[in-house]
Amino acid sequence: MPSFNFRALNPASNREESGVVEATDEAQASDTLAARGFQVISLRAVAEHSFSVPQLLSRVTVKDIVAFSREFAVMVGASVPVVEALKVIAQQNPKPKLKHLIAEISDEVDSGDSLSGSLAKRPKFFSNFYISVIKSGEQSGKLDEALNYIADEMEKDFDMNSKVRGAMIYPAFVVGMMVVIGILMMVFVVPKLTAVITEAGGELPIATRILIGISDFLIVYWWIVAAGFVGLVFGGRWFLKSSFGRRQFDYFILHMPVFGKLLQMIYLVRFTRSMNTLIIGGVNISSSLQVAGEVVNNTYYQGLIQQTIFEVQAGNSICTVFMRSKEVPTMVSQMMLVGEKTGKLDIVLDRITTFYNREITTLLASTMSLIEPALMVVMGVGVFVMVAAILLPMYNVVSQI
Repeated sequence: MPSFNFRALNPASNREESGVVEATDEAQASDTLAARGFQVISLRAVAEHSFSVPQLLSRVTVKDIVAFSREFAVMVGASVPVVEALKVIAQQNPKPKLKHLIAEISDEVDSGDSLSGSLAKRPKFFSNFYISVIKSGEQSGKLDEALNYIADEMEKDFDMNSKVRGAMIYPAFVVGMMVVIGILMMVFVVPKLTAVITEAGGELPIATRILIGISDFLIVYWWIVAAGFVGLVFGGRWFLKSSFGRRQFDYFILHMPVFGKLLQMIYLVRFTRSMNTLIIGGVNISSSLQVAGEVVNNTYYQGLIQQTIFEVQAGNSICTVFMRSKEVPTMVSQMMLVGEKTGKLDIVLDRITTFYNREITTLLASTMSLIEPALMVVMGVGVFVMVAAILLPMYNVVSQI
């Protein structure tokens, strides 16, 4: 449906307001604004799919959504009507893309849509988890609490992801630099050094001959290496997009040495935190499990959660499937069973989340303490190979002169 930018006078506040309204034509847009009590000053059609340069350059981040939720919660908690709160936030927001997004939501809610329904039209910015919590807040009349809950959970999830990314930056950077430097040496440095050794004659060590062979292959058949790399990237993406490939990959990463245990904890924290928030918000167990499964974003665990939904709908315990899985710690299933029997599942889930958050922090620290010396060993082996393959033969050549 076409959109129109408007400027209008709001008699209730005696202030000029601006925003976006959807209508089939300019006359209907004017009638819609008049029905809301606005006195139209100007209307201008917005070309569909057209964005300003600032909108194209800006992007909506997790931090932006968290900040929006916080501001929205404060205003709703202060008894400001939802539509007016959205308009004020849109006017004050410095990011063009987010400003436009909030203005659209405001217009849709003002036109009769529910807040959760309007957010559901924008899955790129608002997850099913976010929408479910907002919907429960609307139904219970505690929208401000729901917004604060969702902001808290998003911040916790963002902090956890930041810790993991931060821990992986150093080893990824070191390994990447080692690969780049190794290729540059093989292509530009090794040929010149080995040429000197070859001209001097004599028997070349096996390490030197292997190094010369690799260098010659990279120089002559570089296009095969490049094609292989591109094929590996696109082939890997295709494999991961297939349902079979994604299941195999998700199962494999859960059983990797060192990192497998860390990833299991991260997925479990996502599950327990999401379930806790949804249950507190009044969402039923089956719906909470469905949304939490999407938040986990691991097909293996999603399969377990889907089986759990069937068990719950059949009247069985929420822990039936978890107890049979080796990838779910016994402590988690036992504590959830206790919480289910005592009617305090939300409290138990919160305790599990807190415990595994500490475990993740501890495991990250210990993993980093192991990775750093391992990288030093790998670098040392690389330097030793270069010395054994090039410098020692050169030393022998020089000593024979």
